[in-house]
Amino acid sequence: MDKLKSLDDLKKFREEAKKTTTTRQETESMIIVGMGTCGISAGARDVMNAILEELNKRDLNEVNVSQTGCIGMCEKEVLLDVKLKGRERVTYGRVTPQDVPRIITNHVINGNVVEDLVVGKPEN
Repeated sequence: MDKLKSLDDLKKFREEAKKTTTTRQETESMIIVGMGTCGISAGARDVMNAILEELNKRDLNEVNVSQTGCIGMCEKEVLLDVKLKGRERVTYGRVTPQDVPRIITNHVINGNVVEDLVVGKPEN
């Protein structure tokens, strides 16, 4: 939409934006990196960069990457969560940049949890 000229234009624009946002949230996978001071001091920036590089290398544009603050497990930093559509969130701990390709390949692409790095997931 080029310009909003009326209240009706604004309402239409808002409805279209809602559809796009809702669809995107329902269809995309998410990776959330703990970027509190504890995470940053443990190397979260390097892990975040490795995630972005790996996703770009594999052309995985449908994966959202975001950050969050400290969640209270500082001794297990660097923490990251992987949430795939229709599946429970899995928290990985003590993640290094070297772990990222394995998490992306095994979990994000193939749907298989990398058990040796898991620090939290719902019980079945």
